[in-house]
Amino acid sequence: MRVLSADETVVHLRSGGTSVVVDLQPGAVPAIVHWGDDLGDAPRETLVSLATASRLQRISGGLDHTVRLGVVTTAASGWAGTPAFEGHRDGAGVSALFTVVETRTSGDALEVELADGEAGLSARYELRVTPSGLVRARTTLRNDGDGHYTVQALHVTLPLPWEATEILDTTGRHLRERSAQRHELTFGTHLRESRRGRPGADATLLLAAGVAGFGFERGRAHGVHLAWSGNSRMFAERTPTGESFLGAGELYLPGEIRLAPGEEIATPELLGSWGDGLDELAARFHDEWRARPQHPTRPRPITLNTWEAVYFDHRLPKLIALADAAAELGVERYVLDDGWFRHRRDDTAGLGDWYVDETVWPEGLHPIADYVVAKGMEFGLWFEPEMVNPDSDLARSHPEWILRGRTDLPPSARQQQVLNLAHPDAYAYMFQVISDILGAYPIAYVKWDHNRDLVDAAAGPGGAALVHAQTLAVYRLIDELKAAHPGLEIESCASGGARVDLGILDRTDRIWTSDCLDPIERLENQRYTALVVPPEMMGMHLTTPHVHSTGRTVSLTLSGAVALFGHFGIEWDVTTLSETDAATVGAWVALAKRVRPLVATGRAVNADVADPGLDVRGVVAEDAASAFFTITQTQTLISSPAGRVRLPGLDADRTYRIRVATPGGVVQTPAQSPLEWAHEDTVLTGRQLAVVGLRPPVQNPQQSTVVELTAV
Repeated sequence: MRVLSADETVVHLRSGGTSVVVDLQPGAVPAIVHWGDDLGDAPRETLVSLATASRLQRISGGLDHTVRLGVVTTAASGWAGTPAFEGHRDGAGVSALFTVVETRTSGDALEVELADGEAGLSARYELRVTPSGLVRARTTLRNDGDGHYTVQALHVTLPLPWEATEILDTTGRHLRERSAQRHELTFGTHLRESRRGRPGADATLLLAAGVAGFGFERGRAHGVHLAWSGNSRMFAERTPTGESFLGAGELYLPGEIRLAPGEEIATPELLGSWGDGLDELAARFHDEWRARPQHPTRPRPITLNTWEAVYFDHRLPKLIALADAAAELGVERYVLDDGWFRHRRDDTAGLGDWYVDETVWPEGLHPIADYVVAKGMEFGLWFEPEMVNPDSDLARSHPEWILRGRTDLPPSARQQQVLNLAHPDAYAYMFQVISDILGAYPIAYVKWDHNRDLVDAAAGPGGAALVHAQTLAVYRLIDELKAAHPGLEIESCASGGARVDLGILDRTDRIWTSDCLDPIERLENQRYTALVVPPEMMGMHLTTPHVHSTGRTVSLTLSGAVALFGHFGIEWDVTTLSETDAATVGAWVALAKRVRPLVATGRAVNADVADPGLDVRGVVAEDAASAFFTITQTQTLISSPAGRVRLPGLDADRTYRIRVATPGGVVQTPAQSPLEWAHEDTVLTGRQLAVVGLRPPVQNPQQSTVVELTAV
């Protein structure tokens, strides 16, 4: 990086179609005046003028000097909005006012060193624009004083255009994660906090703001994601001085971050994306994640999980039969779920006792693991390393390893407590027992579960809060297990989708998107999860016709279509399939294998439709030479037949041949005449499909049609 001279008062970072302009006005903390559309190779004098044009005028009733949002803005400067950080030295030394020490830059990155000698603090702000056009930012705070310094809050912010007047975020619960909610961005602060020790089922994966009515296809929007798996805070703020911004940071519990002299703390990375429509915004996240060296690149194995097939009833003949049926269907990975370890006959006991239960598996797991591998499938195994049942040998031997803030245990959830992985001995035990199992069997995949929130998570009676340390210990445990067992893949599951963030996904290979496999419920969940998570990292499975989580009865075609654009799998006792259903499931598996190269490399597309009973989404190849779409009807429509739907995202000037690719062909019921275009050699241009569209098939509620497009 190059150190900037005093007369360089503006920096323009460019990469991946994104520009960031930073005003380095002398005597002030640097401020971002633009991030978003590429401004081109702008002349220096225009950038200086752009920075000047963004500065505030002094007004009546205000301070005698203007104060704007800087990269590290504090209350001591006169800033009245949410500050970049807050802290104190045992209740004193609460003021901090940073000045710039040095600024360094390259073509796509900026680093600013700041200091407050009076407060004994220094900070480093880092900003980078990546080849995907994503903005990545973090702030590091250092205690340069003599005594301890307690950090209460440390945030990173990115400004919003003033036209961004509508907020989008998500909320939810177990079995219904990432449900979208929208409202006006009014003056004040819209604050979302997670105090669950993990993001939680109700967390917002993305906090976005844009022009009123922005959708997936169009409408300028900016959004931020915090790559962190512990407690967090995200906010959107609009001030009466014309400042509007998004911010996020780790949420520190009281006294949790207490820096000794010379110690420092860094925020998790804030990742910012933008786009004309949410699909463009999401594509930057997907491109960024796919460019990582550790990103899974081989075809995502078709996965069968045993949970809904057998639950805790582990009997070898049944599991062998399940493996035989799975192999016949084309399954490539077989995962043995909960119930294989000591004392685990239900969910009330055994967590922490990670030894094969000799009463259930007298020969160990070899009979099933070796059989699965001999059938040509990978073998996977379920763990929940961060949890412990009080009714376990581990808890009885080491009650001091359980996270608690008082003498009594915290409220239980699923009859379990949280193991303190920040405790060196607990960490060493957990690493060793898992590593021993991974070394003893041909295990290619671990389903890593996390089935409860962290409540009153501290280092014993009267001890310090430990959510921050626990999160870092989990990261370390995953990293070290992967290093010790090369090629191991790990799925992050947390009561389904309660820990979905790019902190955990930087070290795992997929998420379990939700415990709810109801395809109707999954439509919204998967659409909004994919705003940040690449689809190939999202577990999407066929489910039983009678859905366990909702009681709804669904068709195999609907279940297959909704699971198609992700990491495809099966959650079903496939030994019970009729010959006809087995053939249909096999056809869906074959289709998923054909579609998965596009899912892993292509662009996810969501059409903005007028009728709430229709869902149109797809994946378009990177070179736009091919695409698949699903047209799903969730409820009865006011019009019948339905009006035309558009298929966006294709090359406008290419011609595409269109055919129905649903296993079994076009469903004619309840239509009373054929869908003409599906029975002819239909060719349309990408522009025609995006602008004019075509008639969707007449369908009953809970039906879906898969459409394949191939460039002529």
